[in-house]
Amino acid sequence: MSSSSDFSLSRRHFLVASAGLIGSASLGIATLDAVAAPAFDFEISLAQWSLHKALFAGEIKALDFPVVARKTYDIGAVEYVNQFFMDKAKDQTFLRQLKQRAEDNGVVNSLIMIDGEPEMASADKQIRAAAIEGHKKWIEAARYLDCTAIRINLHGEGTEAEWKKHSTETLRALCEFSDDFNINILVENHGGFSSDAKLLTDVMRAVDHSRCGTMPDFGNFCVRRRDGDMWESPCVEQYDIYKGVAELMPYAGAVSAKSFDFDEQGNESSIDFRAMLKLVKAANYQGYVGIEYEGNKLSEEAGIRATKKLLDTIRAEMA
Repeated sequence: MSSSSDFSLSRRHFLVASAGLIGSASLGIATLDAVAAPAFDFEISLAQWSLHKALFAGEIKALDFPVVARKTYDIGAVEYVNQFFMDKAKDQTFLRQLKQRAEDNGVVNSLIMIDGEPEMASADKQIRAAAIEGHKKWIEAARYLDCTAIRINLHGEGTEAEWKKHSTETLRALCEFSDDFNINILVENHGGFSSDAKLLTDVMRAVDHSRCGTMPDFGNFCVRRRDGDMWESPCVEQYDIYKGVAELMPYAGAVSAKSFDFDEQGNESSIDFRAMLKLVKAANYQGYVGIEYEGNKLSEEAGIRATKKLLDTIRAEMA
């Protein structure tokens, strides 16, 4: 299991393997069988977003999340989403209670996904400065909760070159701040330019900081939507999801196993999880693979259980 202290060592190891990994991806998934890798070992975490409907409806409280993860799903690591406690980043009482509930249930606080802050890659320098400041409190909260990372978004307008330049500047500044807190900064492919894996890996190389990494998400590779929005209208330009994961894995500090729906055999019907996990294995990744269920056909509980069963099955097959 990767920790914040060994992230840079893991990243250097990933970089050694990256050329062969991405080359294999361009030749097709089947070639990954020939890539040498140690025994496949990952643990499953649960993303809080998997329960967003219940949380927004008030059926589950944010403080209950680590308890639910353990008692309902027997999952021992969690990924928080700040949307469910946006005003609590500096609330020591809330953070202390959350940390205690995780400890009481033997649950590891893995990371916090950060939304709702100013755009890190904005063309406006003042907005980028505000974004850095806005994320600092979440780095401090993550440290208090004994997380190893925060997940950020790299949203912003402009040309590709402008986006890469602005992303690089703000990421490096945030990583330098996070050094004192031992917290890694992970970027998810999460819409817009950030879902173009080639552009995002260009940013990783430009930042060149041991705390800077990616959080590959199996399902978030829509680069452009019909109406220019981030989430609502149909996707009209999508990056190849398997190529994208292959390119992002050399920098991965966490992995998000996004799921939507399942067929009668229990396989995800729109994403080949076996192909994805071959890419994860080929990168010698040993960290958490997080369940992030977003489907509508199954209930949140059933979707989480179906995703966990599929991950357990494939892990056993690939051990």
